[in-house]
Amino acid sequence: MAKIIPFKGLRPRKELAPEVATLPYDVCSVEEARQFKDNPHHFYHVTRSEIDLPAGIDVHSFSVYERALENLNNMIKEGILIQDKEPSYYIYQLVMDGREQTGLVCGSSIDDYNNGIIKKHEFTRPEKELDRINHIKTTRAQTGIVFLAYNNVSEMDQLVADWKKNHEPEYDFTAEDGIRHTVWVVSDYSKVSVITEIFDEKVPATYIADGHHRAASAAKVAAEMKEQGLSITGDESFNYFITCIFPANQLAILDYNRVVKDLNGLSKDAFLQRLEAQFTLSPVGGQAYKPARPHEFGLYLDGMWYKMEAKDGSYPTDPIGVLDVSILQNNVLSAILDIHDPRTDKRVEFVGGIRGLGELEKRVNSGEMKAAFACYPVSIQQLFEVADSGQVMPPKSTWFEPKTRDGLVVYMI
Repeated sequence: MAKIIPFKGLRPRKELAPEVATLPYDVCSVEEARQFKDNPHHFYHVTRSEIDLPAGIDVHSFSVYERALENLNNMIKEGILIQDKEPSYYIYQLVMDGREQTGLVCGSSIDDYNNGIIKKHEFTRPEKELDRINHIKTTRAQTGIVFLAYNNVSEMDQLVADWKKNHEPEYDFTAEDGIRHTVWVVSDYSKVSVITEIFDEKVPATYIADGHHRAASAAKVAAEMKEQGLSITGDESFNYFITCIFPANQLAILDYNRVVKDLNGLSKDAFLQRLEAQFTLSPVGGQAYKPARPHEFGLYLDGMWYKMEAKDGSYPTDPIGVLDVSILQNNVLSAILDIHDPRTDKRVEFVGGIRGLGELEKRVNSGEMKAAFACYPVSIQQLFEVADSGQVMPPKSTWFEPKTRDGLVVYMI
């Protein structure tokens, strides 16, 4: 069963929360982060501290992590961030385009991560892990929330609904992108105990939706500290990592689309002819085609959109093979375009569905890319099935929106 704990969150003063809150560090470029350099409250000074150092600096140099520590300490000294006196849970509601999802910010067990109670569906890259490892070890803080999902439990649903109805939120603001963020602090001992018991008794597993590198990094920091003899009881703070756990029935996964730089030496007609071996192609003209059901794709090529439908028998039915991103990878990117490892091949790039199909057209029309493929999104149930099977999805299979903000709750170790 899932082991979670309340913790003494480091949080911004109420009136400063909108200024402090930032998007996760890994969805923002250095150039985008530098736009907020002059705001002393902005949490990019901690998560993207290279904005306070000369342009061109190696973002993985230790001076960047040391600056993050300095900036974090300054925000504490100046009273921008204040640590709660009591261990608490934090109810975090996000509203995007009228759709609401509410999760629980807590500490999740590193042991659960290592033992498969927290389930994974992606590989991680060592260089990205090392970046967060160095950030955690230097700042002694986990600044990025790992996004988990679980099959909802009615008792937890009711507790959250009642708390939201009967208590004033600590934070309630709408960010510049139109997403509303509302946070309630749950420090009442009796309710904290009930929440802990619900997960301990009724939640057999949680699933990483977003944040595989953050979770892996926290686990490796904990392992290193144990090797140094710093773990006595097993309940030390580094044996947990900050998560926000959302009920699966509130989540939506957006499409994660692909653009390719060339057709592997094929002419347009030859490429379309090769596609027809595994797909039924239907030209739809200049209007963007968004897939309406699984195993449908949109293809944009030479100013034209095509509907692609995978033919029966063109894909296996196991949890990985049945995914649309797998069908596209196996039958098009690999078999026709000779792109076998999308993690490393520079001929393919990925475009999150939040950017819309217009972004696909833009990349192709500019001449930067030759063709674009719009995918039907993976379902949350498919994610669970893959994770339960112990397998991993192809890279860039899922895009979750809305995303939690960094800086609203920090977990200190």
